[in-house]
Amino acid sequence: MKIAVSSTGQNLSSPVDPRFGRCQYFIIVDPKTMKFKAIQNPNVAALGGAGIQTAQLVVNEGAEVVLTGACGPNAFQVLSQAGVKVIVGVSGTVQEALNAYKGGKLQPTTGPSVGAKFGMGMGSGMGFGMGMGRGMGMGRGMGMGRGMGMGWQQPMGFPSQPPQAPQISKEDELQMLEDQAQMLKQQMDQIQKRIAELNKKKKKKKK
Repeated sequence: MKIAVSSTGQNLSSPVDPRFGRCQYFIIVDPKTMKFKAIQNPNVAALGGAGIQTAQLVVNEGAEVVLTGACGPNAFQVLSQAGVKVIVGVSGTVQEALNAYKGGKLQPTTGPSVGAKFGMGMGSGMGFGMGMGRGMGMGRGMGMGRGMGMGWQQPMGFPSQPPQAPQISKEDELQMLEDQAQMLKQQMDQIQKRIAELNKKKKKKKK
């Protein structure tokens, strides 16, 4: 059996990446031996179809279970059709997520937990909404328009009501929100830096 965990780094002590399709890495683990390998996700900066391509990557690795923060409808459909169980709402380190799964504390979800554009932001792929259905996400590309928030978007072939993600503890929810806040701060810092660079170039052209 293999478990794929979306990760921000390349080892078991790395934090779980709350995004699936645009996560930085996947840690592929054999839960019995705890042997693992890290694979870089080539779809971090994909303009479109990141969820589908990343899901296929996980399927090709032979994973039977996915542990991640959130999973959109396109990725969920590919994973489900391949018989891969998806568990969302996962936070903490990769090791902690694996321990929680092995301890029976995590249960598979019955449907996608976010809309199709979750995780779409700047080139670094670090933009995402707040996960609370309020449309707080960053816009496409470098801009702030077209809020990529977590409001439910009904995909083809899915029920009109969003499925319920598995319940997580308040401690796990707090950790996830703190992780998301930190990543949003990093994205805002990158935006402000880019604005400063463009303004500097603009002033040089005027001279």
